[in-house]
Amino acid sequence: MDFRELQYILKIAEEKSFSKAAQKLFMAQPSLSQYIQKLEHQLGVKLFDRTTIPLQLTYAGELYVETAKNILDLKDQLTKQMEDIANLKKGRLVIGLSTLRSTYLMPKILPIFYKKFPGIEVILVEDNSSELEKMALKGTIDIAIMTFPIEENLFDYEYIFTEEILVAIPPEHPLKEKIIHDKQSNRPKIKISELSNESFILLKQDQKLHHVATNLCKKAGFKPKIILESESIEAANALVSAGMGVTFIPDSLNLMRLSSPNPIYLSIEDIPLTRELVIAYRKGRYLSKASQEFISIMKETFVVKKH
Repeated sequence: MDFRELQYILKIAEEKSFSKAAQKLFMAQPSLSQYIQKLEHQLGVKLFDRTTIPLQLTYAGELYVETAKNILDLKDQLTKQMEDIANLKKGRLVIGLSTLRSTYLMPKILPIFYKKFPGIEVILVEDNSSELEKMALKGTIDIAIMTFPIEENLFDYEYIFTEEILVAIPPEHPLKEKIIHDKQSNRPKIKISELSNESFILLKQDQKLHHVATNLCKKAGFKPKIILESESIEAANALVSAGMGVTFIPDSLNLMRLSSPNPIYLSIEDIPLTRELVIAYRKGRYLSKASQEFISIMKETFVVKKH
């Protein structure tokens, strides 16, 4: 058994097709098929049921795949330990985060990290929170930048900062008459109940901010009228600027001046809402020195007191 063998089996199981797996592995499909047939002959079992479309694992194949994942994960962790012994002169750090956080966080962090550790290759994997959690559990990413809540029984995490969730309303909107100006606050406020008749533009349901928003409205005693859901908070923000409705946005993002003219950003007066940004990783997984150094740089860069 070698690691190439494990990688071949996992790729076929993932693609459910010899031809698609061969393309991803940059090899000829007949060569891959012959390789697997030879392996199955050596093992004395069939790993794939070739009578089904798409291709399915046999019971033996399921056991093989599960063990192969564990072996490759252990190999990856061992490699990272060896890289650490080499004093971070080389290595790889795979970071999972949302596209927007990649846009506004990484330009502040990566130049510092690369200057300190030029031999470390950084790979950014951009996806939504639920997918990032799955990838962190599988070990396909080293760390994930995300917000609470997370499954604390499955993940360890490092706190980075707390952000406030704001309401974004169009620059010219009747709600301007409802704004509360508080001398004790740096930002004007509005009561969430004032939004009960407004049209909402929210992120899609697989994103945490969607559930944060709908739960907030529920606490205020109304169901939001959602006219549009988007994958992009930038798009939602731009649509608010165009007068289509209102949305919610973390205060750490409105500083980017996402659209022009900017919406009016308001704190929520009656039900203040914050959430914590953390770097999470699977419980018990070896946290490489590269990961530790990246976390330290983030903490030093975003020095914000926890609420």
